[in-house]
Amino acid sequence: MKAVVMAGGEGSRLRPLTINRPKPMVPIVDRHVLAHIIELLKRHGITEIVMTVQYLANVIQDHFGDGSAYGVHIEYSLEEQPLGTAGSVKNAERLLREPFLVISGDALTDFDLSKIIEFHRSNGATATITLTRVPNPLDYGVVVVDERGYVRQFLEKPSWGEVFSDTVNTGIYVVTPEIFRYIEKGAFTDWSKDVFPRMLRSGNIPIGYVAEGYWTDIGTIEEYMRASRDYMQGRVNLPRVGERIFDEVWVEGDVEIAPDAQFHGPVFLGHGVKIKGGVIIHGPSAIRDYTIIDTRATIDRSIIWRNSYIGERAELRGAIVMRQCNIKSRAVLFEGSVVGDQTIINAGAVIGANVKIWPSKEVEEGATISSSIIWGSQGRRVLFGRSGISGLVNIDLTPEFGARLGAAFGATLPRGAVVTTSRDTHYTPRMIKRGLVAGLPSAGVHVAELHDVPLPVARVITKAINAAGGVHVRLSPLDNRVVDIKFFDADGLDIDTATERKIEGIFFREDYRRVYLDEIGRINEVEHINQIYTDMFLGALRPDALASIARNFQLVIDYANANTSNFLPAILRRLHIEAVELNANLDAQLLFQTPQQFEAGMERLARITPVLEASLGARLDAGGEKLFLVDDTGRRLPGMQALAAVTALAMAVNGGGAVAVPVTAPRAFEVIAARYGGQIVRTRATLGALMRTAAAHRNMLLLGDGAGNLIFPSFYPIADGMFAIVKIVELLALQQVRLSEIVRDLPHYFMSQARVPCRWEFKGKVMRILNQQYQDRKLDQVDGVKIDLGDEWVLILPDPDGPFFHVIAEGSSDEQARVLAEKYAGLVTGLQ
Repeated sequence: MKAVVMAGGEGSRLRPLTINRPKPMVPIVDRHVLAHIIELLKRHGITEIVMTVQYLANVIQDHFGDGSAYGVHIEYSLEEQPLGTAGSVKNAERLLREPFLVISGDALTDFDLSKIIEFHRSNGATATITLTRVPNPLDYGVVVVDERGYVRQFLEKPSWGEVFSDTVNTGIYVVTPEIFRYIEKGAFTDWSKDVFPRMLRSGNIPIGYVAEGYWTDIGTIEEYMRASRDYMQGRVNLPRVGERIFDEVWVEGDVEIAPDAQFHGPVFLGHGVKIKGGVIIHGPSAIRDYTIIDTRATIDRSIIWRNSYIGERAELRGAIVMRQCNIKSRAVLFEGSVVGDQTIINAGAVIGANVKIWPSKEVEEGATISSSIIWGSQGRRVLFGRSGISGLVNIDLTPEFGARLGAAFGATLPRGAVVTTSRDTHYTPRMIKRGLVAGLPSAGVHVAELHDVPLPVARVITKAINAAGGVHVRLSPLDNRVVDIKFFDADGLDIDTATERKIEGIFFREDYRRVYLDEIGRINEVEHINQIYTDMFLGALRPDALASIARNFQLVIDYANANTSNFLPAILRRLHIEAVELNANLDAQLLFQTPQQFEAGMERLARITPVLEASLGARLDAGGEKLFLVDDTGRRLPGMQALAAVTALAMAVNGGGAVAVPVTAPRAFEVIAARYGGQIVRTRATLGALMRTAAAHRNMLLLGDGAGNLIFPSFYPIADGMFAIVKIVELLALQQVRLSEIVRDLPHYFMSQARVPCRWEFKGKVMRILNQQYQDRKLDQVDGVKIDLGDEWVLILPDPDGPFFHVIAEGSSDEQARVLAEKYAGLVTGLQ
C-alpha cells in the first residue's frame, strides 16, 4: 500500500521555529518530524510514499531526495498554491490507483498502522478515519461513531458547549480512489470540513477506528516541547537513534563529555556534541549535532538545535535555542523563551519567560529582555472568551496590549478596510480604545471613530457605513476592574470562531502587518450617528400601531446612568410616547453596580411604575443590550418569564410565527407556541449563537436568551434593549392588552440549576461518557448534553470560560427540579 504524507504545512503558530523551514522539518530530538513518520511507515511495510509539498518545498526535497537514503521511494506532488488537506491529495491523484494511507507529516505518533489498514479492509469502507482520545478537544475535529464504528457526527474545532466527545480526528485516513469523487480538482478542500460531510450527505458513511498509542499534533511551541519531552521519556514507541551510554543518556555518533559533567536524564546528545567540564544537564533535554556546551553551563529541560554554542556559566531553563546560535557566558534564558536561528545573545543578557527572538538578531551584553525582539510581548494562550476579550485594566489589558491587538485585528482585514471603534462612558475603556485606535492604522486599516455610543448603536452603524468590522470597549457588567473588548464583523455581529483564532494566531505569533508610510490608515469621525440609527429604528416599526402608541402609553425607563439616554429619549419624543426618566444623567462612576445596587434599582422601578399608572417599567443595562421589565402592576419579570411573555405577545399579534430560545429554556415555550400555532427553535445558550440565527432567519419574530437580551430581526439581528422597549409597546398596542394580562396567562414551569467544578482535562471525557450513556435519551444536540426524562429534562452544559459544568433541570415541581439538578450534578462529579 502507498502512503500519502501531507508535508505542505507552514506551521505559522510555531514561529519562529518555522520561519526558515516547513513545519514537517522541525526536529523532534533525534530526527525531523517527517523522518519519524517515514520510520513509522517503514515499520509497517510501507515504502512507497507520495509526499505533498508546498511551503518551502525545496527544503524537504533537498533533504529527503528520492528517499533511497531512508529505505523508501518518494515521489513528490507540488502545490503551486495551498489546496487544503484534501485538495493536496487530489493534486496527486495520478499517482494513486489503489487504496492508500493518508498521514500528516507534522504530527508525532506511534499508532499501529497495520491494524488501521486491516480494519479498513475488513469493513470495505471508502474512508476509514483514525481517531484518538485527548484531554482537551477544542483544537481538533471532534468525531462521534456508533457501536459499529460508523461516523455519526463530527465538528471541526468546537467550543466547549459543542464538545460531545473527547474522540478526535488525527488526520490519518485509509481511503480508496473513490474518495476523489468528493474532492474538486484545484479547489481548496479540507477533509473534515468538506470531504467527509459530503460523504455523509451522500450516504457513503466513513468509518472510524479509535487507535491506541501516542499521537500529538506539533501545532504550537508548547506542544512541540511536550512531544519532545514525551519522546525522550519513552512514551512514544518509535525507533531511537544512537545508543544509551548510561542511565537515560542517549548518544548519536561521536561525542565529547568531560569526566565531571553531570547528567540527570533523559538527555539526548547528537553527533559531534561537546560537553565541557562542570556542565550540569537536567532532562528531558535534547542537544543536537555539533553543539558545544561550555564550562559550568546549566541546561534544564531545554532543546538546543545543531551548530550552536552555549557559553561558560550560561543557564537555560525550559528554553529552545535554534540553529547556529551563540549564547555567550553567563546569559540566562528562562521558561518558554525561544531564540531564533543565527542569533547572538551576548554575555550576561537575561531573556525573560516566553520571550521569542526572531532569527538573525543580537542582544546586547547585560541586557534584560522582557518582550519579544521587535515584535512585542506575549502573555496569553487564548484571548477570546464568552465576552470577547476581557481582563483587568492596566494589568491584563494595557494601552500597549490594545495597540498590538488592534494591529492583529487589522492584519486579518484587507489594506484600506474601514473599522468602527466605540466605547462606553467610563474612562478605562477610553484608554484601552485609544490603544486599539493606534494599532489599527499600522496595519493599513482606516478607523471610523464613533466615540461614546451604546453597543447596539455601534453594531448598527458598523453595517450602515459598510465598515469591514468594528471594535467596542466597555466596562464589564460583572466587575468594575475588568474591561471587555468586543469585535464585530461587517454586519455588526460578533465575529465567528474562525476569525477569533486568526486574530489570536497573529497576536501570539507577533506577526503583525506593518504597512509603508503612505498606506498607514486614517482616523475619521462618523457624522450623523443619531440620525442613521433613529431612521433605521423607526423604519422597523409598524405604521398601523404608531397612532395607538402615541395615545395610550406611558413608560418609566431607568437608563442606569449610561449613554442610552443620548438616543432613546429623542426617539420616544418622535413617537409621542410619554416617559418618566430615571438615572438619565451620564455618570461614569455609576456604570458598574453591585448586585445589591441593581436589586435596589429594580425594586424602586417596581414601586414607581404602578403609582404612575404606567404601561410598563423598563431598565436598560449599561451597554444598552439587556432589558429588565416590570409590568403595569409593578411585578418584576425574571428574564425567562419576560422572554415567555414577549413570545406569547408576538405570536398573538402575528398569528403564530417562529421564535428562537436557548436550550436552557423550559418547555413552557412549546406550550405557548402550540396555543398560537407558532414554532419554537432551540439554539445554543450564547448571545452570539442567537445573533447568528437571527441573521440567517430575518423572518423570525423574536429571539431571546432568557437573561434580558431580546432580538427582533425585523429591525436588526442584534440584542437592542432600546428597540425592544418600543417593540413591546407596539405589540401591546396592536393586541390591545396590558402586559400583566399576558403574564397572568403564561404556563407554569419549575427550573433549578447547579454548578459542578471540573478540571479542564476531564471535560472532554465527561462529555464523551454522557453522550454514550444517554444515547437513546438525548434530545436534539444543540449545546451540551440534554437528557429526556419524559415530562422533565436535564441539560449538562460545559462552561466555555471556567473549569466547571452547569446542570440545568426542569421538573414537575420546584422540589423535583431541585432533586434532578442535584442528582445529575453528582453524576458529573462521579464521571471525572
